[in-house]
Amino acid sequence: MARLTCKGMKSWLPFKSRKKPCVAVIRLNGMIAAGKRGALSDESLAPVIERAFSKGKPSMVALRINSPGGSPVQSSLIAARIRRLSEEKQIPVIAFVEDVAASGGYWLACAADEIYADESSILGSIGVISAGFGAHVFLARQGIERRVHTAGESKSMLDPFRPEDEEDVARLRGHLGEIHKAFIAYVKQRRGDKLAPEPRLFTGEIFLGAQAPEMGLSDGIGHLVPMMKERFGDKVRFRDYGTKRSLLTRFGASVLNESLAGIEERAAFARFGL
Repeated sequence: MARLTCKGMKSWLPFKSRKKPCVAVIRLNGMIAAGKRGALSDESLAPVIERAFSKGKPSMVALRINSPGGSPVQSSLIAARIRRLSEEKQIPVIAFVEDVAASGGYWLACAADEIYADESSILGSIGVISAGFGAHVFLARQGIERRVHTAGESKSMLDPFRPEDEEDVARLRGHLGEIHKAFIAYVKQRRGDKLAPEPRLFTGEIFLGAQAPEMGLSDGIGHLVPMMKERFGDKVRFRDYGTKRSLLTRFGASVLNESLAGIEERAAFARFGL
């Protein structure tokens, strides 16, 4: 068996096997965050990803991505798990972007050997963001005094109930810059010479699927089922994998938490006009 490479993927695929080819499809839909119900995290996806690579020795693993991003740590952990299993089991990975693969969502897409999207999909947003609110003026107007006591001068960094401190902001920007560097390094490692020498690539800007191939963010326009049939034939089988909601959640438990999580997720998608 030839060694797996992105460029040689088509010639590597085992078309002559008597067994009908099977593509394991992993659904990566929603925000990326640790500990939030319904969000994508390494903990919630670990058994899903492991099963997808292990059950029935699939010919390929496809990532069906629709994510506006989220935690850079969880994005890195999930992508690293996908890459490890792909290399250990010598199974190629291909990503299909639906509405959006932005920020952490694009980080996940880069775990694949090839990336395809619809012409109207949104890709990119290779940057890092930290957002919050400041309520100190409101508290002052209401005659409320904020009392904070710490051991360690940086312990109350960016307290939203106190005025911003320039040193805190500078420290935060330094952290964001380092995370941004790690994000850029991963994209360059995975996409390599495919990336165009385009200064806008790493500014956090987003690009449509129609623009993505010329920028090197994707390998072309393509949809999961027709492309897999083109590569494997009409008899290709698909096996879907994804996270499942708990029984309690299905019957309406934790309604408030679900509602808040849904609002947060909608806000994340809304940043991209979706």
